[in-house]
Amino acid sequence: MPHLLINLPFIKKVQKVSYQLLYFCQVMKLQTLPKIITVALMVLCMQKTSVAQEKWSFQRCVDYALAHNIDIRQVEMDKRLAALRLKQAKWAQVPSVSGSVNSSLNNGRNINPATNVAENLSFFSSNFSVSAGVELFSWFKIRNQIKSYKKMEELNLMLLNRAQNDMGFNIANAFLQIILASETVKVNESQVRQAQAQLENTKKLVAAGSVSEANQADLEAQLARDSSTLITSKNNLVTSVLQIKALLNLDFETPFEPEIPGEIKNLPMLTLDQVAPEMVFSAALANHPLAKADQMRIESSEYDLKAAKAAMLPTISLFAGISSAYNSTTQQRVYDGTTTEVPIGFIKTTPQTEVYTTTQNFSSSKTPFGTQFDNNFGQNIGATLRIPLLNNWQLRGQVEQTRVQLEKNRLTFEGDKLTLRKDVYTAYANAETALDKYRNAIRIEESSAKAYDFATKRYNVGLLSSIEYLTTQTNLFKAQTDKLYALYDYIFKVKLLEFYRDQKITL
Repeated sequence: MPHLLINLPFIKKVQKVSYQLLYFCQVMKLQTLPKIITVALMVLCMQKTSVAQEKWSFQRCVDYALAHNIDIRQVEMDKRLAALRLKQAKWAQVPSVSGSVNSSLNNGRNINPATNVAENLSFFSSNFSVSAGVELFSWFKIRNQIKSYKKMEELNLMLLNRAQNDMGFNIANAFLQIILASETVKVNESQVRQAQAQLENTKKLVAAGSVSEANQADLEAQLARDSSTLITSKNNLVTSVLQIKALLNLDFETPFEPEIPGEIKNLPMLTLDQVAPEMVFSAALANHPLAKADQMRIESSEYDLKAAKAAMLPTISLFAGISSAYNSTTQQRVYDGTTTEVPIGFIKTTPQTEVYTTTQNFSSSKTPFGTQFDNNFGQNIGATLRIPLLNNWQLRGQVEQTRVQLEKNRLTFEGDKLTLRKDVYTAYANAETALDKYRNAIRIEESSAKAYDFATKRYNVGLLSSIEYLTTQTNLFKAQTDKLYALYDYIFKVKLLEFYRDQKITL
């Protein structure tokens, strides 16, 4: 059993801290007990200070979730991809430039590039080229594609806003659950304290002979039940904290102390008159990111349809290029600086005179790379008219697919509007019901408190059995718990309407 205790995580952490403290004392030569105690107290104070700084307010939770939640980060990646696609579509307007180098080593019977005769020889050759092209006119196909991608970028921004708003709402719900769990723990702790006090008073009455021991046994059983309820409520609080840590993508071992408002009733809340369903729906339709995203998707599909239609029309393109070549067999004649006299005939004289002419002497050598590059350098420029006559109906099929997608996006928008209207009216009806339940819970608590007060007085003078007294006490605590749940349920329902109307939530 001791070995198992040593392996517990919190025991290991305590041992680690103690070992570090002992090592620090040895290094600082703090051998005396008072000095060690002083250092230990300093460490404890520092730990308390750090814990006090770890309180998490609602706004801090929202900010942390927006920066670390995995779902939010994935939507941000989608937005970045949409921005990159838009940038790529814009670059389609810029002329394309490409270059190529083709080199080869040839051996055997090949065409001699110098003589254009098939020979058995070995040579090295290279070809160089640079080409450029640009689409001059395509019936605004590229521009419509750019507009479509622009709308898709705005759509992804709306989806990011929706994910951020939903995350804020989920954080608010989880935060309210923590507050509710904390308040429930307080109620159950009060219940346990009252049960303990009543049990102590009953023990005195039993000792005095005023009541029977059965009353004491009943109160002890009630105290055990109340203690069990307290344990359950504390476990619910731990579970609520774990839920919000999961939303925050926060390590479960990280300390988390929520900053709970002093009085939940003082939270800024709208009245039901301020969140009438039709008014909320109109505001939600104008502000809801999903509705805006649907509109962006429709506009993007409209531009896609225009671009698909433009692809079926002729396009005009401009092209230009430069090229050159090199071959290792290419020879050139080089003057060696000498001349030779060559007889060309005779002059009819007596005697005959032979006539000579002077010729320059040349030798053959491999033509240098630079010379060949200059000699073979060429340029070209031209225009292309492309007319899509028959393309297996691929372009026409693309137009029809785009048209169907446009109609589908319009239907999606109409469906989302119907869903949004239904959700708003349902939320309003639930808020009205929650308000009625809360008002009724207040009346039940007041009546239960009066009944419990009367029952306590009668029980103390022996006019009421312990069973009847415990029943009255249980009814009171149940009424208090029901009131708490009704209050938080009403707050959540009103906050939901506030979220639909303003796309934000405050606590």
